This record gives sequence, structure tokens and C-alpha cells, in this order.
Amino acid sequence: MRALVLSVALGAMVPVLTAAADTPSAKAPTVQQDFEAAQALYADGKIAESLAAWEKLEKRVGDRPRSLAIVRLRKGLALYDLGRNDEAVLSAKAALAVLPISDATLRSDRFMGYMLLGKVAEASLDFASATDDYRHADDLADRAIDHLSAFRGLIETETFTDSDAAVADLARVQRYLADKAIDNRTRATIKRVESQLKLNRGDTVGARAAAGEAVKLLGGLTSRTDLDDVAARSNYAIAAMLLGDKDDARKYMAMTGAGRLSTGNMFDPAVQMTPPDCGGDSDLRPDDMAVVEFSIGDDGTVVYSTPVYASRGGGTGLAFARAVRNWSWTPEQVKALPLFFRYRARVEMRCSTEFAKPSLLDYLDKSLAGWLGAHGVDAPLKREGADAALLGGERKELDDLEKVKGADSLALVPILHLLSRNTVLPLEEGVGFAQREAAILSANKAPAMARLSADLAGWQGISGDRWEGHKYLRTLEAAAASGPYAEDSEARAVLRLIMADASRGFDKERSLALLDQVANDPALPVEDGFKVGALIRKASIYAQRGDLAAAKAAYAQTGTTAEQCSLVDSAPRFLGAGGTFPDEAKMWGFEGWVSVQFDVGADGKTVNQRAVISYPPFIFSKAGDDTLKTARYEKAFRPDGGIGCGGITQRVRFTLGN
Repeated sequence: MRALVLSVALGAMVPVLTAAADTPSAKAPTVQQDFEAAQALYADGKIAESLAAWEKLEKRVGDRPRSLAIVRLRKGLALYDLGRNDEAVLSAKAALAVLPISDATLRSDRFMGYMLLGKVAEASLDFASATDDYRHADDLADRAIDHLSAFRGLIETETFTDSDAAVADLARVQRYLADKAIDNRTRATIKRVESQLKLNRGDTVGARAAAGEAVKLLGGLTSRTDLDDVAARSNYAIAAMLLGDKDDARKYMAMTGAGRLSTGNMFDPAVQMTPPDCGGDSDLRPDDMAVVEFSIGDDGTVVYSTPVYASRGGGTGLAFARAVRNWSWTPEQVKALPLFFRYRARVEMRCSTEFAKPSLLDYLDKSLAGWLGAHGVDAPLKREGADAALLGGERKELDDLEKVKGADSLALVPILHLLSRNTVLPLEEGVGFAQREAAILSANKAPAMARLSADLAGWQGISGDRWEGHKYLRTLEAAAASGPYAEDSEARAVLRLIMADASRGFDKERSLALLDQVANDPALPVEDGFKVGALIRKASIYAQRGDLAAAKAAYAQTGTTAEQCSLVDSAPRFLGAGGTFPDEAKMWGFEGWVSVQFDVGADGKTVNQRAVISYPPFIFSKAGDDTLKTARYEKAFRPDGGIGCGGITQRVRFTLGN
């Protein structure tokens, strides 16, 4: 399943591949004939066959750089359509590096190449790189429809990285919409992204108006519903709900089909479904809320997710969308879900306070700042403000420092550090700054803990492919096994904790083994913070398995005050709860579920109820909270009479029955 589709027609311009050695033959077709045959296979939807033809042709024109680049670009398009994104990117980049910029006949080829890169980067939630690629594509577009395709990508990604730029691009779009040849579906797409931009900038009135126009362009609020209808109607519903017009919101939400499966089955929550943690590198706050759209693949994995709305705007939406990538459904659940509902589901989300924790990178930054200060370099490694607003000044600061201090001066490290972590930069450019920072630190013999944060950022580009996380993990494994980081007890502990956190979602045994290595490292003091962090993580994993004794034992070794009953005591027994089915949801025929996080007081009453995941968005969140407010648990003895149990998550289902 492909969540994004290239809008440009490959047959719009067919480059001519020529070579003096090519002569017509009854037995062997010319290169141009092979090219046109491969093109025809692609146009007929025979993608795998076209890929084989492109690969065969690739070998045949290997000594002709221009022809090879043209073939590799089309090979990349076929790979993309087959879902082989990493190979598609490498093939497209190889082509773009060679295609002559001055050759006007290849503008459409370069446009297709950059659109491909933009779509893959967008799908991988690397919105900064996607924006850069879409900008290149727009510069190469010749037709209004192609400009609009590029601007769709620009506005949708800039909404979460630089919304001021998105506003400017939305204004630029209008000239291309004046072309009467532009169809209503394309116009509706632009109105949809406009509604999302306005939602995230707090203009809910404008957002509802734009979404309403999108709905009209698609034919109105009819019983006919496709994926474009779903997105436009859902955007309208979000805006209406934020404006307090609940009846209007539920009417439009009902017409998306959400919570109303005709098969009699329910859109089940994933078996592996957790919200992102509050705090950490993304600085998520408990009152942040987002709506995320996602698609479920045949194997039960999330193959696509993207933010639609974030209450605080900016990159917070991306953090929620990344968390959704780790969700999983069983094969049985997938079979019960109609394809239509798997392609564009939306949930309302908040972060989890169960494991709010400081970032390991913060600790590394403190080590780097301390070492730099001891060597006469006093400059901040973090700055307050929007990355998009800071970027221009940071670039100028680097240029000025290079002129005064030289390209390899230790004084450049702080600004390189800031640039490497600027979220508006394309990933590869940020990696380049991090690698420069690491090289300077290495040349100045910085200790392991001062160098590690730069290397961690630089290693993200080690595979030449931003989408292969396992290669990155193998790099960390090698660094923790030998060399300067392996010889430093704190550095190897950081590497192992990062690997344990990354492995936790798909291999808990591996995660536990890594955590044991940290917890049992004799080179670290008993009360060391990294050991405590490892033990807390172990306790969490044991608790998830239901091994409360092991969880309690692990947590007891930390010497800290427990905040979660599952880590220090048996979970209180559930006694009962009330709750009612919302009348409005019943009237519109909605079913759904809510995951609610809460604490249990020593008196057995619940407090601090928060809906952290809700489906459909906004329909059952309050009802879920209200249900848990009525819940009662066994009383627990606590000397201070405080929280008996913190950080419980309970799912509440709302079903209509037969």
C-alpha cells in the first residue's frame, strides 16, 4: 500500500537515449527501444516488470552517464512504487547528481526526482528534508499542476517545521489555482492543507471555512466517501469541535465513517499501542494534544503516519506521529478491518506521564559544555526560540567565526552543535555539521563523554540511508564494544541505554540484556545515575510482563521513591466503575475506545485522569475520563496517605451492542 502517489505522468516527456553504437537490428532492439518498452510496462502498471527492464537497461548504458542517470531515475520511481524506499532514494540521488542542470529537456526528470525524494522524506517524518526537496521540485516545475503538487508537500510539511513559510507558500499557490484546467480534487487537496495550516496556527474559524470548501469541491457531505472525503470532513470536524460546535463536529465526523464499521466489527486498538513519553528530547507536556493520521499494513504494522493537528503547533505533532510508527495490530485484527478504514485512521493523543524522564543527550551536552568551558570556550549549546527563526543567525554566526577563527577551531563547536540539532535543517545537512563538530573534538583530544553527542548525531548518516535504523544500532554496538567509548564506563553506559530504549519496542530480551550490562558494570558506582536509569527501565519491562516481584526487586535497588505501584507493590484490585455512553455518540452511531491514564489514591479513588489515546478523535475522550473518575480500587496503606498507585493506564470501550 502506498500512502502517497506521484502526480506527474511519466509519459509527459520521453527523453531520447542515443549512442553511436546503437543501430537497428532485427535481433537486438536499440537502447531507445528498450527504454520505451520499460516505460510502457510502467505506464501499464506492471511495476515489477518495469523494474527488471530498467535494471537490465542500467547495465547496458553503464558507460553513458546521461543515459544512465535517466534510467536510474525511472528505476527509482519503480522502486518507490514497490515500497522499497531506501533503494528508491539511492537510485534517485545517483541520477540527480549526474543529470545536467543546463539541459532543459531534463527538467521534468529532475522534477520527478525531487518529488520522489520529498515524498519519501515526508513519509519518514523527516519534514525538514522533505521541504528542501519539494522546494527544488517547485523550482523545476513547468505546469501549474506540477507546481501545486510541490506546494502541497511544502505547505503540509512546513506546517510543522516553519508555519510562517507555509503561510507564504499558501499565498504563492493562488496564481496556479487560477488555471481553469486544475480539477476540483486538486483544488480540494490545497484547501485541505490550508485547513491544517490554519488549525495549527490557531485560526480555527479559517480552518473550518477552508475544510468546508474542500468538502464542497469533493461533492459535498454525501454518503459517497473516499479517502480525500475522509480527510476533508475530519479536518472540518476538528475545527468545529475546537470552536465548541459539537453537533456540527459530530455530524462531519460521522460522515467520515470513523467509529461506524458496517461489518459489525470494531476498529480495535493495537496490541502494541503506547503514546510518547512526556518530557525527553521532544519536550512534550502533559497538556499537549495532537491528532495523528495513520495507515495499517497487511502485516499489522503502521506503514504511514503523519500529524494533522498539534495544540502547541510546531514539531510536537511529529513526536506523536513517530510514536504511532511503533504500534502493531495482530493478523486477526487486520483481517477484521476493511481496507478503507486501515488506510486513513485518525486518533487523538496526549503524552504519557508514566515515564517522564530527562534526556540522555542533556547529560552529554552538560559534559561537553563543562569540557569546553575548561578550554576557554563558553557558548550555549541550547537556545530558546523557533528553529526556523534561529537558523539564519546561526548560519551567519558560523560564517563569521570561520573567517576569524578558521574552519577547524574549537570555538566553532558550539555553533556546529546548535546547527546539527536544528530541526528545520534537512537531516543530511545536520549530519554534516555534527560530523564536523566530532572531527574538531577528536582533533582536540576531547574525552569520550564530551565527544559522544556529536558522534551520535553524525552516525545517523553512517549508512547513507536515513531510513535504516538497524544500521545505526549496529554502529552503536560496535562503538560500545571497542574503542574509546568502550573504554569509558559512562560513555558505554549511555550507548547501551540508547540501544536498550531503541530495542524495547521489538526485542525486550535484548533490551534487558543491555540494561543488565549497565546495572552490573563494576566500573560504575552503586548509586550512579545510569545504573538507576537501567534498573528503572528493567522494572518497567518486568511490570509489563506481569512479573511484579522482579519489578519490585529491580526498583528497590534504585534507592529512589516509587511513583508507580506496579514497581513497588501489588497493583490494587479493581472494584468497579460507572460511566455512561454519550448520548450524542449514540445518536450518530459511534463506537470507539479511550486509553485513560490516572493515579489511585490511598483511599482507592482515582485522580489525575487523562485520556491519552482516543478513537475517534474528540468523541469519547471526556466520557473515558468520566468513567475512570467513578472507578474504585482497593484501599492501599501509605504512611503519608498520598498516592497509593501512580501511572495506571486503563482502556475503556464504548460499544452499542446489537
